[in-house]
Amino acid sequence: MSMELRNLRCFVEVVRQGGFSQAAKVVFATQSTVSKAVKHLEEDLGQVLLDRSVHGPTLTAAGEIVFRRAQRILAERQDLLNELSDLRGLKRGVLRLGLPPVGSALLFAPVFAAFHELHPAIEIQLSEHGAGRLEELLRAGDVELAGLLAPVAADFDAQPVRSEPVVALLPPDHALAGEGTLSLSQLSSVPFLLPGTGFALHPMILKACERARFSPSVVACSGQQDFLAGMVAAGLGVAFAPHMIAKDLRSRYRVRVVEIKNPSMQWNLVLAWRRKAYLSHAAKAWLALARKPR
Repeated sequence: MSMELRNLRCFVEVVRQGGFSQAAKVVFATQSTVSKAVKHLEEDLGQVLLDRSVHGPTLTAAGEIVFRRAQRILAERQDLLNELSDLRGLKRGVLRLGLPPVGSALLFAPVFAAFHELHPAIEIQLSEHGAGRLEELLRAGDVELAGLLAPVAADFDAQPVRSEPVVALLPPDHALAGEGTLSLSQLSSVPFLLPGTGFALHPMILKACERARFSPSVVACSGQQDFLAGMVAAGLGVAFAPHMIAKDLRSRYRVRVVEIKNPSMQWNLVLAWRRKAYLSHAAKAWLALARKPR
């Protein structure tokens, strides 16, 4: 039995992307090529891995096993390439980072500048996604470091970056905008403007509402903090953001920032990597710079 890594990669991306056409874009191949690759993998293993009879391919029991193992194989391959690349030290190479759109401009732009000044020959390949997608990329070895919210999964190690309370953004003329501090339940009748479902803040806010014994009326979700702030300024409802980001948004939009009395709504950003994975010199250099206060 022989398994080609390209076939494994195609299979993994079909599962991740939810279909053959979407996977084809990620692996830079035609849909027909991806379909054939998965078919060859199934023939090599003698197992049907995907149920194609429903809307969108779904994993069979055998597919669940192969998907889990394939992610590890591809991640180990990337570790091997990283270790071989490190024979060159920091003279040239690639650092693959996964960062969330929320907070990255404020926190990591100075790190980018310092890193480029120290290691100008290292290319940084950046992937920007919400937490769910970043975890997938990290487990598959597609990124070496990822910005996630703590606590992280047991198969990751992490280095703290920043801890901020999550605050409310309200229109300046809202009845509650003049309050110094609010409980979450005081906002129960206000329409909620939430981060997208792929962002860690989304379930954090909903779980906090559940603990406060109410279900918010969610009128919009977006992965763009500026768009959410613009909707708040237009009077559409309340949005939420880490305090440092809220202050930045307040300087550019007509919004009021109000603290929330809820210890569970804490934004704890970390840089995470796969536990026991090989960390390249470039990744270690990035972590060292990220530790320095700015």
